[in-house]
Amino acid sequence: MGKEKSGVLLAISSYLIWGILPVYWKSIDNVPSAEILLSRIVWAFISTLLLILLLKNGRYLFEDIKRLWKSQLNFWLLFLASVLISGNWFLYIWAVNNGYLVQTSLGYYINPLISVLLGVFFLKEKLSYAQKAAFILATIGVFILTFSYGQFPWLSFVLAISFAVYGLLKKQIKLDALRGLTIETFFITPLALVFYIWLFIDNQAVFLHSDIKTDTLLIFTGVATALPLVLFAKGAQRIPLYMVGFLQFIAPTMMLFLGVIIYKESFGQVDLISFIFIWIGLIVFTYSKVIEMLKMKKAAI
Repeated sequence: MGKEKSGVLLAISSYLIWGILPVYWKSIDNVPSAEILLSRIVWAFISTLLLILLLKNGRYLFEDIKRLWKSQLNFWLLFLASVLISGNWFLYIWAVNNGYLVQTSLGYYINPLISVLLGVFFLKEKLSYAQKAAFILATIGVFILTFSYGQFPWLSFVLAISFAVYGLLKKQIKLDALRGLTIETFFITPLALVFYIWLFIDNQAVFLHSDIKTDTLLIFTGVATALPLVLFAKGAQRIPLYMVGFLQFIAPTMMLFLGVIIYKESFGQVDLISFIFIWIGLIVFTYSKVIEMLKMKKAAI
């Protein structure tokens, strides 16, 4: 199998897992969102650390930590990234289990646009006319939604902004995806364990106080977190950036489908019109990036 073809399959696999994960979280909606988050942090750290040890990459992990500690800026940037992604995970799980899957999908649709805006402001990147038009179209869609809801869709924007800032911080630090995730979860794991111990002392913990199915699903939250990240990292290394940008809309599209068709969340005519504006904006944005990358490729030949 060609390098690019295997990269596409790996990337699609990661987005399919992210797209179907709401079903996983809803299968343990008897567990409070905060405890699901604690489980996700602790078990993600354990599962990624075990995998690193099985792959005999412990020495590289230790070297990564030493290198981070020498560069205090990168160390604290990664710490901030771990706090942001933990908050994003909590809000995402809470939204899914409280009937806001449509708003969640909106958040991940507008995430790439927020990422580009951050690139403009912090990395001094420039936008083409097509990309500016994409922002205007997406903004119109958000305004329609705001008017429809009677309030600004804060949930979607907090999800989008927190994930985009997380991506921006991670862009500054060159780390292997698996080892990077291990270090990120290591930062938060001690705090998560303290809260978990408190839940057990206060008899509020569901883990080990429910059925085997719930306990098993809580343990595997670590795998559910780490697996798509590792697949994505390996896939993204083998395919062009524009293809990554195109494929990333698989997950929010699946979330939208699950929210509307499977879980019967509200999605009226006004919602459809606003999403059409956002979709057109994203199509224009993605098309402009494809043309941009193809021109760069042709110029390099």
